[in-house]
Amino acid sequence: MKNMRAILTLILTLTFVGSPFLTSPFSGFTADQLPIPQIKPPIQPAGYAFAIWGVIYVWLVVSAAYGLWKHKDDPRWDRARAPLIVSLAVGTPWLAIANTSAIWATILIFVMMITAIMALLRTPNDRWTFQAPIGLYAGWLTAASFVSLGSTAAGYGILTDQLGWAYIGIICALIVTLTTMRHSRRPAYGLAVVWALVGIVVANGTAPLGVSILAGIGAVVLLGLSVASSGHSVPS
Repeated sequence: MKNMRAILTLILTLTFVGSPFLTSPFSGFTADQLPIPQIKPPIQPAGYAFAIWGVIYVWLVVSAAYGLWKHKDDPRWDRARAPLIVSLAVGTPWLAIANTSAIWATILIFVMMITAIMALLRTPNDRWTFQAPIGLYAGWLTAASFVSLGSTAAGYGILTDQLGWAYIGIICALIVTLTTMRHSRRPAYGLAVVWALVGIVVANGTAPLGVSILAGIGAVVLLGLSVASSGHSVPS
């Protein structure tokens, strides 16, 4: 079928969005999942920040349904759907995996992030119906991937402690975000990472101050770039 990718995108979007209802809630790796328990790791945003998933879920469903309705045979949409399908397929069981294995959860969320960014870079100039929801999804996954890496690496005592991994994780997330934004003008992506960085500032406050300063500077830079890119279109 010519529109198989459009159908698969909608099906996997629905399974991805429905997965939280079929598994235990996940709010970070528990103490028994890591040799060194990670209690409130400084790289993790405040709890309210995770509410962005509600926006992402709804927008992804609307986008997938609209795409099947209006762009089911559109080759421009299909180019982005291919990696998006992989990301959503991996993401559907991710919560269940995260509740059992920090290592596998970290590996798989990076697969989700990479394929989501690939999808974002391939999106045509349909900002509100395709670019924006994929941008929010890929941006939040960028932040979440390095939160997972920082928590897991610190939990296994690799290189440094949770404070050191907070700095490493934020810097790496900024590098990935800036690199992605350099190759695209998709403001929703940057804004999702800004949201995560502000959440880190709120979670940490002045202790540790250095983490909040780094996250705050990163948020300001990305916000400026996102606003600057919002008036530009991308090739279809």
